[in-house]
Amino acid sequence: MRDWPRDDLPEVAFAGRSNAGKSSAINRIAGSTALARVSKTPGRTQLINFFESNEGRLVDLPGFGYAKASRRRQVEWQDAVNRYLVRRENLVGVVLIMDSRHPLQPFDVDMIRWSNQRQVRLVVLLSKSDKLKQGERSVCLRNVNDALSNCDNSVTVMFSSLKGTGVDEARQSIRAMWHHAGHTDQ
Repeated sequence: MRDWPRDDLPEVAFAGRSNAGKSSAINRIAGSTALARVSKTPGRTQLINFFESNEGRLVDLPGFGYAKASRRRQVEWQDAVNRYLVRRENLVGVVLIMDSRHPLQPFDVDMIRWSNQRQVRLVVLLSKSDKLKQGERSVCLRNVNDALSNCDNSVTVMFSSLKGTGVDEARQSIRAMWHHAGHTDQ
């Protein structure tokens, strides 16, 4: 925590399971090929990484679940993530990356519940949507929107880092969170 930036720049955190495509999504949204480290091995993000822009900051949180690391190391990552989410005053929103082929895993449901309880704005990116047929995308979107029915400050986006699906909508949602940060009705 002592190394986290000390300013009032609004932050949007990216959270998700280790194999959901979080780093690829960050790179695609940022318009970069190498901002966040992408690997075929899940769990490469092992630190909380801060990426600054003119409007705000993107925060890449370590993934949850599938990482090939010791249980002790995974617990350390999750402890750091929990400290960030609970204590970070700069946090104005969360982008939750869910693999559209396997949405609403326990971690995803916990993040939705947490965001709703804390009234933190939430953007759910249903990643790897290019791997689903149209009917499967519709079912996935309906199921996730049903799970978000009690969340007033949430947006769901079908997303593909590979095809670029949902990139503009994700960028707009992130900018809206950054810009809304200065208002009291957050």
